[in-house]
Amino acid sequence: MSTQCEVTGKKAAGAPMGFFERYLTAWVFLCILVGIGLGHFFQGAFQVVGAMEVARVNLPVAVLIWLMIIPMLLKIDLRALAGVRRHLPGVGVTLFVNWGVKPFSMALLAWFFIGWLFRDWLPAEQIESYIAGLIILAAAPCTAMVFVWSHLSRGEPHFTLTQVALNDVIMIFAFAPVVGLLLGLSAISVPWNTLLLSVVLYIVVPLIIANLWRRWLLAGEHGYLRLQRVLDRMHPVSLAALLATLVLLFGFQGEQIISQPLIIALLAVPILIQVFFNSGLAYLLNRAVRSPHCVAGPSALIGASNFFELAVATAIVLFGFESGAALATVVGVLIEVPVMLLAVKVVNATQGWYERRDGVPGYEECCPAAIPRPGGTTVTG
Repeated sequence: MSTQCEVTGKKAAGAPMGFFERYLTAWVFLCILVGIGLGHFFQGAFQVVGAMEVARVNLPVAVLIWLMIIPMLLKIDLRALAGVRRHLPGVGVTLFVNWGVKPFSMALLAWFFIGWLFRDWLPAEQIESYIAGLIILAAAPCTAMVFVWSHLSRGEPHFTLTQVALNDVIMIFAFAPVVGLLLGLSAISVPWNTLLLSVVLYIVVPLIIANLWRRWLLAGEHGYLRLQRVLDRMHPVSLAALLATLVLLFGFQGEQIISQPLIIALLAVPILIQVFFNSGLAYLLNRAVRSPHCVAGPSALIGASNFFELAVATAIVLFGFESGAALATVVGVLIEVPVMLLAVKVVNATQGWYERRDGVPGYEECCPAAIPRPGGTTVTG
């Protein structure tokens, strides 16, 4: 049984989009409005859903994230992970941006905008707390939603999985020291149960389910065709789960959005700048080291997104639920999806420019065998 990748980078980039993808930005903003409205009028119901937690990890959100990322993990052949070694420059760029640039650039932006430029428009007693929340947010690289961004940018899934696994390991050892250094604290209480449970829920369990499902599908006759059919059917489910997650998250915070719009808008400024700065830096550095576009895309998006579950939980543990730090991390949740969708569009739109650099491999050279790509790969078996 064999597989064949029969597509060029230009053809893949121009693959027809489904109804959901074509109007995804509109769906996102509709879900934001619906979530805020439902959260305002049915606050009690959202409080019940929000209380369904284990170690501060919301279980309904976890299930929705499973529905988002399991179809994407189905594409991954774990035996092919060894091939990610050819993308070591991309791995190095992502680690450098995630841990050597992102927390420190956010600290500088927070000190400049919140501590100085916007100081007169913010509650004086919460200034330091807002800054702390922004630092905590930037020090936690994303682990779950990255698979969504990688998928939408036609990223190499083995690279994405490897990079997420590396970030998880580094986060266990580096998160507390980095945050402690930037907050000027001698010690910091990190909710390790939240960190470890989130890794298990969002990475380990979905990966096991997807791998067993993939093996079962490939074991039968015409295995790759069966796998492709499942991927085609699960794709709209994955996007629907993304939209449902948005409704829940915005529903949880509907009252804060309505009651504090100016504060939220001001806190969003440094978050927006750091997303575009870090994603742009990672994208350009990958082009400089001649990583293929299917690596540069997820590398840029991993470098810009955040592990908001850990950030929110840490801010609440350290400063309290009603603190400015908790609100700052929540603002990161509120704006991440629309902003990351914009970053995905930029990455996809600039593929031709990116690949014009001498020595950058084309899309077909990055497309690994045995990984069907909806709309972009023909699989035979």
